[in-house]
Amino acid sequence: MAAVQKVCVIGGGFSGMAAAIQMRRAGLEVDLYEIDAQWCPLGAGITINGPTLRALESLGLYGEFQQRGCVTSGLDICAPHGMVVAQLPTPSPVGSSVGGGGGIMRPALAAMMAEATRAAGVNVHLGNTWCDLEPDASGVTLRFKDGSSGRYDLVVGADGVHSPLRALLFPEIGPLQYIGQGVWRAVMPRPAAIERPRIWMGPHIKVGVNPVSATQMYMFITEDRPTKEHIDPATWPQVFAGLMQPFVDPLIQALIPQALQPEAAIDYRPLANLLVPAPWNRGRVVMIGDTMAATTPHLASGAGIGIESGIVLGEELARHDDLQAALDAFHARRWERCRLVIHNSERLCRIEIEGGDKAEHARIMAESMAALAQPI
Repeated sequence: MAAVQKVCVIGGGFSGMAAAIQMRRAGLEVDLYEIDAQWCPLGAGITINGPTLRALESLGLYGEFQQRGCVTSGLDICAPHGMVVAQLPTPSPVGSSVGGGGGIMRPALAAMMAEATRAAGVNVHLGNTWCDLEPDASGVTLRFKDGSSGRYDLVVGADGVHSPLRALLFPEIGPLQYIGQGVWRAVMPRPAAIERPRIWMGPHIKVGVNPVSATQMYMFITEDRPTKEHIDPATWPQVFAGLMQPFVDPLIQALIPQALQPEAAIDYRPLANLLVPAPWNRGRVVMIGDTMAATTPHLASGAGIGIESGIVLGEELARHDDLQAALDAFHARRWERCRLVIHNSERLCRIEIEGGDKAEHARIMAESMAALAQPI
């Protein structure tokens, strides 16, 4: 018998949905509460690595990803004028035949996972979340903002980087730490020359693209910003276009007018990270995803490690008849992998800010991708 029978997942993001799907596969009764009544995440494209594709495959979603997104292999590193200076392999993950990476629009990935969550038999509650929590030795009583309540064997906190649940249970954990870079994102038409991800490395700034469909690609610009500052959203298109200007590759220059169009949907986010030491539970409440391990996008692994954690938690709950044993096994499988992603992403950030060794940068990326390709 599984370690628990009835579970509540707080948060309907990628990690929460993955956990809910995997737990339903184990025969558990699962309620999922998502505060957004529309269940529609904001955001442009998202870069997906091979291990994340493997995780989606294990959830039965790889075929749909191929239809809604784009699967690629390899990564080209270019100088600002366009010459390719390095080509990095993106190894297919061990134990899977999926591609080495890919891209998809974030709302499309969320929609396909939401459909799978409902299809799995998860009881989905939108526009509602918890307001009070009463744990005891045998379970947790939750009260919700609509006045209802429920009794659960386990609560899974997947309510994101600004998690109210983490603030309650882990009050010693401070806010995310700004790392000195910001990232700009946009949706662009995909030129025929872009067959796989490409990054142009400049001093204190890099531009990258990744196909997300046959006709679109996701563009990002990562720039050094010593201090976290507010940038008026009304100026975002002009700032984005200005950051593209020093990259004289004709491919980038041809896209500058597109950055000024509303369809580009320019977005800006200061980069920050968080890694809370394990264990990630307080009694019968366990935290997953960005609540405990929030990374920057340098290794394209943020969504992936959250989805993996949801899957692993469901697997270990099904494998053990003792909750503490299941949680211990979950932490043993997840801690080092999440630590590697966050630590190495920050190392890449430091090299970019300090103008460090580009060969070391490439080595860290290659070694990280090889490590993440190993089984979870």
